[in-house]
Amino acid sequence: MSDLRLIFGRPKIREKEAFLAALREAAAATGSVIQAMDASYLVGERHAASAAKRALRAFAEERNVAKDLGLEILRYAAGQRQIERALSMGVSQATRRVALLIVEEETPPEISDLIEVDGEGARFCEAAVREAFDIGEAEVEAVGEERIPDLVLERIALMDAYR
Repeated sequence: MSDLRLIFGRPKIREKEAFLAALREAAAATGSVIQAMDASYLVGERHAASAAKRALRAFAEERNVAKDLGLEILRYAAGQRQIERALSMGVSQATRRVALLIVEEETPPEISDLIEVDGEGARFCEAAVREAFDIGEAEVEAVGEERIPDLVLERIALMDAYR
């Protein structure tokens, strides 16, 4: 499997389309895949790694939905079968902090020109995650708030079960 890196920070380019274009250019320069996500929806490194692993497996088994590995990763990270719905977890004009999941095939791209790395790791927004992954109050009461990341990982795993 390819090497995975997860980097958190604030975009240096505020305009969404220009930021995404710069990421595509950086990825193309090295043959890497760089998938940007709104960091408020990412519950941790396990979340990103699980999405990447499942997307890579889907491509290897030729059962991917998206034609682009980055979009397939985003689809798994969002726990959505439909690409259009998965895009809600991507970068928007309102995104203040991004998570970049980099699937490295060669030397990693230099991204310090694109984001101000903060090194703070995952700090998800509980309300946003609960809404995005349809996690209800009863579930949280049953397992506890500290298990929200496990509920997200469960939803990602169930995507393959409900093909």
